[in-house]
Amino acid sequence: MDLQLLAALVVGIAVIVLVVLRTRLDAFAALLVAALVTGAVAGSAPGDTLQSVITGFGNTLASIGIVIGLGVAVGKVLEVSGGADALARAFVKALGRGREPWALGGTGALVSIPVFCDSGYVILNPLARSIARRQRRGYVTLALALGCGMTLTHHLVPPTPGPLGVAGILGADLGGLILVGALFAVLLLPVVVLYSVWIGPKLEDEVTPQVREAVYAGAAAGSTGSAGSTGSAGSGGDAPGEPAAPDPAAALGEPPAGAGPHRVGALRGALPLLVPLLLIVAGTVTTAVDRNAQGVLQGDEGYEPSTLAQVFAFAGNPVVALLVGLVIAVYGLLPRWTTRDRVSGWLADAAASAGLIILITGAGGGFGQVLRDSGVGTALAEAVASLSLPGVLVPFLIATLVRLAQGSGTVAMITAASVSAPLVDGLGLSPLAAALACCAGSMVFSYFNDSYFWVVTRFTGLEGTAALKGWSGLTTAAWAGSIPLVLIAGAVL
Repeated sequence: MDLQLLAALVVGIAVIVLVVLRTRLDAFAALLVAALVTGAVAGSAPGDTLQSVITGFGNTLASIGIVIGLGVAVGKVLEVSGGADALARAFVKALGRGREPWALGGTGALVSIPVFCDSGYVILNPLARSIARRQRRGYVTLALALGCGMTLTHHLVPPTPGPLGVAGILGADLGGLILVGALFAVLLLPVVVLYSVWIGPKLEDEVTPQVREAVYAGAAAGSTGSAGSTGSAGSGGDAPGEPAAPDPAAALGEPPAGAGPHRVGALRGALPLLVPLLLIVAGTVTTAVDRNAQGVLQGDEGYEPSTLAQVFAFAGNPVVALLVGLVIAVYGLLPRWTTRDRVSGWLADAAASAGLIILITGAGGGFGQVLRDSGVGTALAEAVASLSLPGVLVPFLIATLVRLAQGSGTVAMITAASVSAPLVDGLGLSPLAAALACCAGSMVFSYFNDSYFWVVTRFTGLEGTAALKGWSGLTTAAWAGSIPLVLIAGAVL
């Protein structure tokens, strides 16, 4: 590999770490500085580097910026209306104490099959917050389990874009990839949940004051113990000796005379979450069925969606689906006496909290684009392909190194599949085994150049080394746990 490109990667990562940990600048500025420095070291023209930053920033926010803003707004209405608290009570009561991390990890894995994990995390994070608020502890454990449950199926199970593209490039059977990818996800779920339960209590003291206040709403939050170790969430009441939980709907104010108290049931509170998710799922499934009926695989040209598929694709776009969810939340959860000014104030608060997340997410996309355009990812892939390794580990390690170089799991697995496609026969691999290796290898060490890293860590309130120990360590544990599964797949498929 070209030493100049390797140096660019190393220097870029070092700049981010130093700026975040050792200066007064925040992650947004660190990512922009790192992108400019990386481009310069790689030998790119300054104008080209700037264009890459702008392109990556714009492309990233085009896909997730509006979604984050709408999702945070839905979460704010769920919070102030009492809908999220009602969901948390019903959720924990149904599952029982001590099983919340498993439930959130499994729920995240299911939701992320048809839904981008960025969007799904924004939608479901209020559940993790409400459960933690009821228990006075354990938010980090719950937030990490939810996030990495989504990561598993996002990387392993079609119809997410990455696995679909890999199947098309390698000629792998799509049904087989869905089945075996789902099996991989089920087998890896205990790894991510147990890691979350282990690391979460160690990081509870590291949560930023703003997020701590937002989650626990002034309640005394313990710094140790797992998400399900204490509290009375299973019964929905307050634990003996603990202060009463704050009323999440107190922001609504006193109802007018004769109106009666405002209450939101669990089913009603779930509608702003369920309707967007169902719309997104319906759009994905309808498009897949329509493609199959026309005999056109994902990625192939010549697909002309039917009128029905176009309608469902529009309604299932995350932007449209979450906008519908916001309308349902505002008009279905808030009482009639809520004034327009008060609702506008809540939505403004939501926009303020989403602003920094959106900026950092976009800057991460800009940094990743500079790495891609400079040729670092391609050079790494070609270098690994030339090594003597067990056949199935070649696409696995290509995906791993490309992911480390540029941050996007989807780009990593697509790149690995493209480089590996001419090598599959010579390596003695089935297309299905090679596809699984590409997908699993792309899960490694999510960090500063991954937009989802910033979504999870900012919502969780982790910064610096705490973010690396929590989220980066968790995704690496999932990656490491997949290695024996990939080796088995290479031997038997």
